[in-house]
Amino acid sequence: MRFTDDHDDFRASVRHFVDTAVNPFADEWERQGAFPAHEVFAKAGEQGLLGIEYDPAYGGLGADHAFQMIACEEFGRMNSAGVSMALGVQSMMATPSLATHGTPEQKAEFLAPAIAGTAVAAIAVTEPDTGSDVARLRTRARRDGDDWVISGRKMFITNGAQADWICLLARTSDEGGYRGISQILVPTKTPGFSVSRTLDKLGNRSSDTAELVFDDVRVPVANTIGEAGRGFQQQMVQFVVERMFAAYAAVGQCDKALEQTRQFVAERSVFGGTLASKQYVAFRLTELQAQVDLLRSHNRETCEARMAGEDITRMASVAKLTAGRLAREVADTCLQFHGGMGYIEETWTSRFFRDARIGSIGGGADEVMLQVLARLDGLPA
Repeated sequence: MRFTDDHDDFRASVRHFVDTAVNPFADEWERQGAFPAHEVFAKAGEQGLLGIEYDPAYGGLGADHAFQMIACEEFGRMNSAGVSMALGVQSMMATPSLATHGTPEQKAEFLAPAIAGTAVAAIAVTEPDTGSDVARLRTRARRDGDDWVISGRKMFITNGAQADWICLLARTSDEGGYRGISQILVPTKTPGFSVSRTLDKLGNRSSDTAELVFDDVRVPVANTIGEAGRGFQQQMVQFVVERMFAAYAAVGQCDKALEQTRQFVAERSVFGGTLASKQYVAFRLTELQAQVDLLRSHNRETCEARMAGEDITRMASVAKLTAGRLAREVADTCLQFHGGMGYIEETWTSRFFRDARIGSIGGGADEVMLQVLARLDGLPA
């Protein structure tokens, strides 16, 4: 993949956004356990960062997927992974199905404000007792005339406490398993909706992650995205896009961590020389950078395949699995090479170590990625 001057200019503009609108405030937001999503998203929307691939008729840039990949890599360089995650939810997790299957009326009401950053969106799939087993979800939408009446709970919902609307996955018929599940747009001002609690997490602490309650929430059937009963299939496609966000962002995240650690070991004096002069340290950092370069190459091949209209399910699963494990390995090594200072909160390594851990859980755990890949390889997983 070869980038044009337009791609390079876009990367520079995204990095400027990260360096001016996010990083100077990251420490404060981490201490507060939340960031002002509407304020930050409005700034992102002004730069077109929330609808890069979407139709210009609704405020999108109409750009190719390579621009989205670049944005995600730069988001990974944020000093607060929680903000990066929140932006990823808005642009690559809560809105792809709406952009693909939504009606013009739905797009005008929900997608356009999300692209502009004047509305915060969330995706509500996971439930307290289902985890990655989406086919077992219990949240139910019962039809009553022209309305859905929704009851249930959703768990681990990023942007949940600040969201203006939610892309909800709910069971809309009595068919079991993946059948009879639909995606429904739910405004959070609807009576019966509430945030039960926000969750105190190990990492991504600036991102509000919530448990949501739907107590006879009534929304129009017209808020169904695409065809009723096809929500599971639509969500599986949306998951593929989500997994690429994780893989793209991990490259930026790991690049920055390794850059900072190389600088540290070059300046740190130990036993008569710099830490960088110790062969194990130099080789280990070089080895990890080589692995990041390989992930970057795989991501770019996946990006090209997506732009060519190919099925990238396998490639995205490989990328997600690799990214989650690699980020953990990089985080552990960077902390180790910073020694005692790496274990202290005032050093960036401790936050990175905590934040990186979610990469192997959220958006499909490592074990789910392995199951997907095993089945694609014809194994009875």
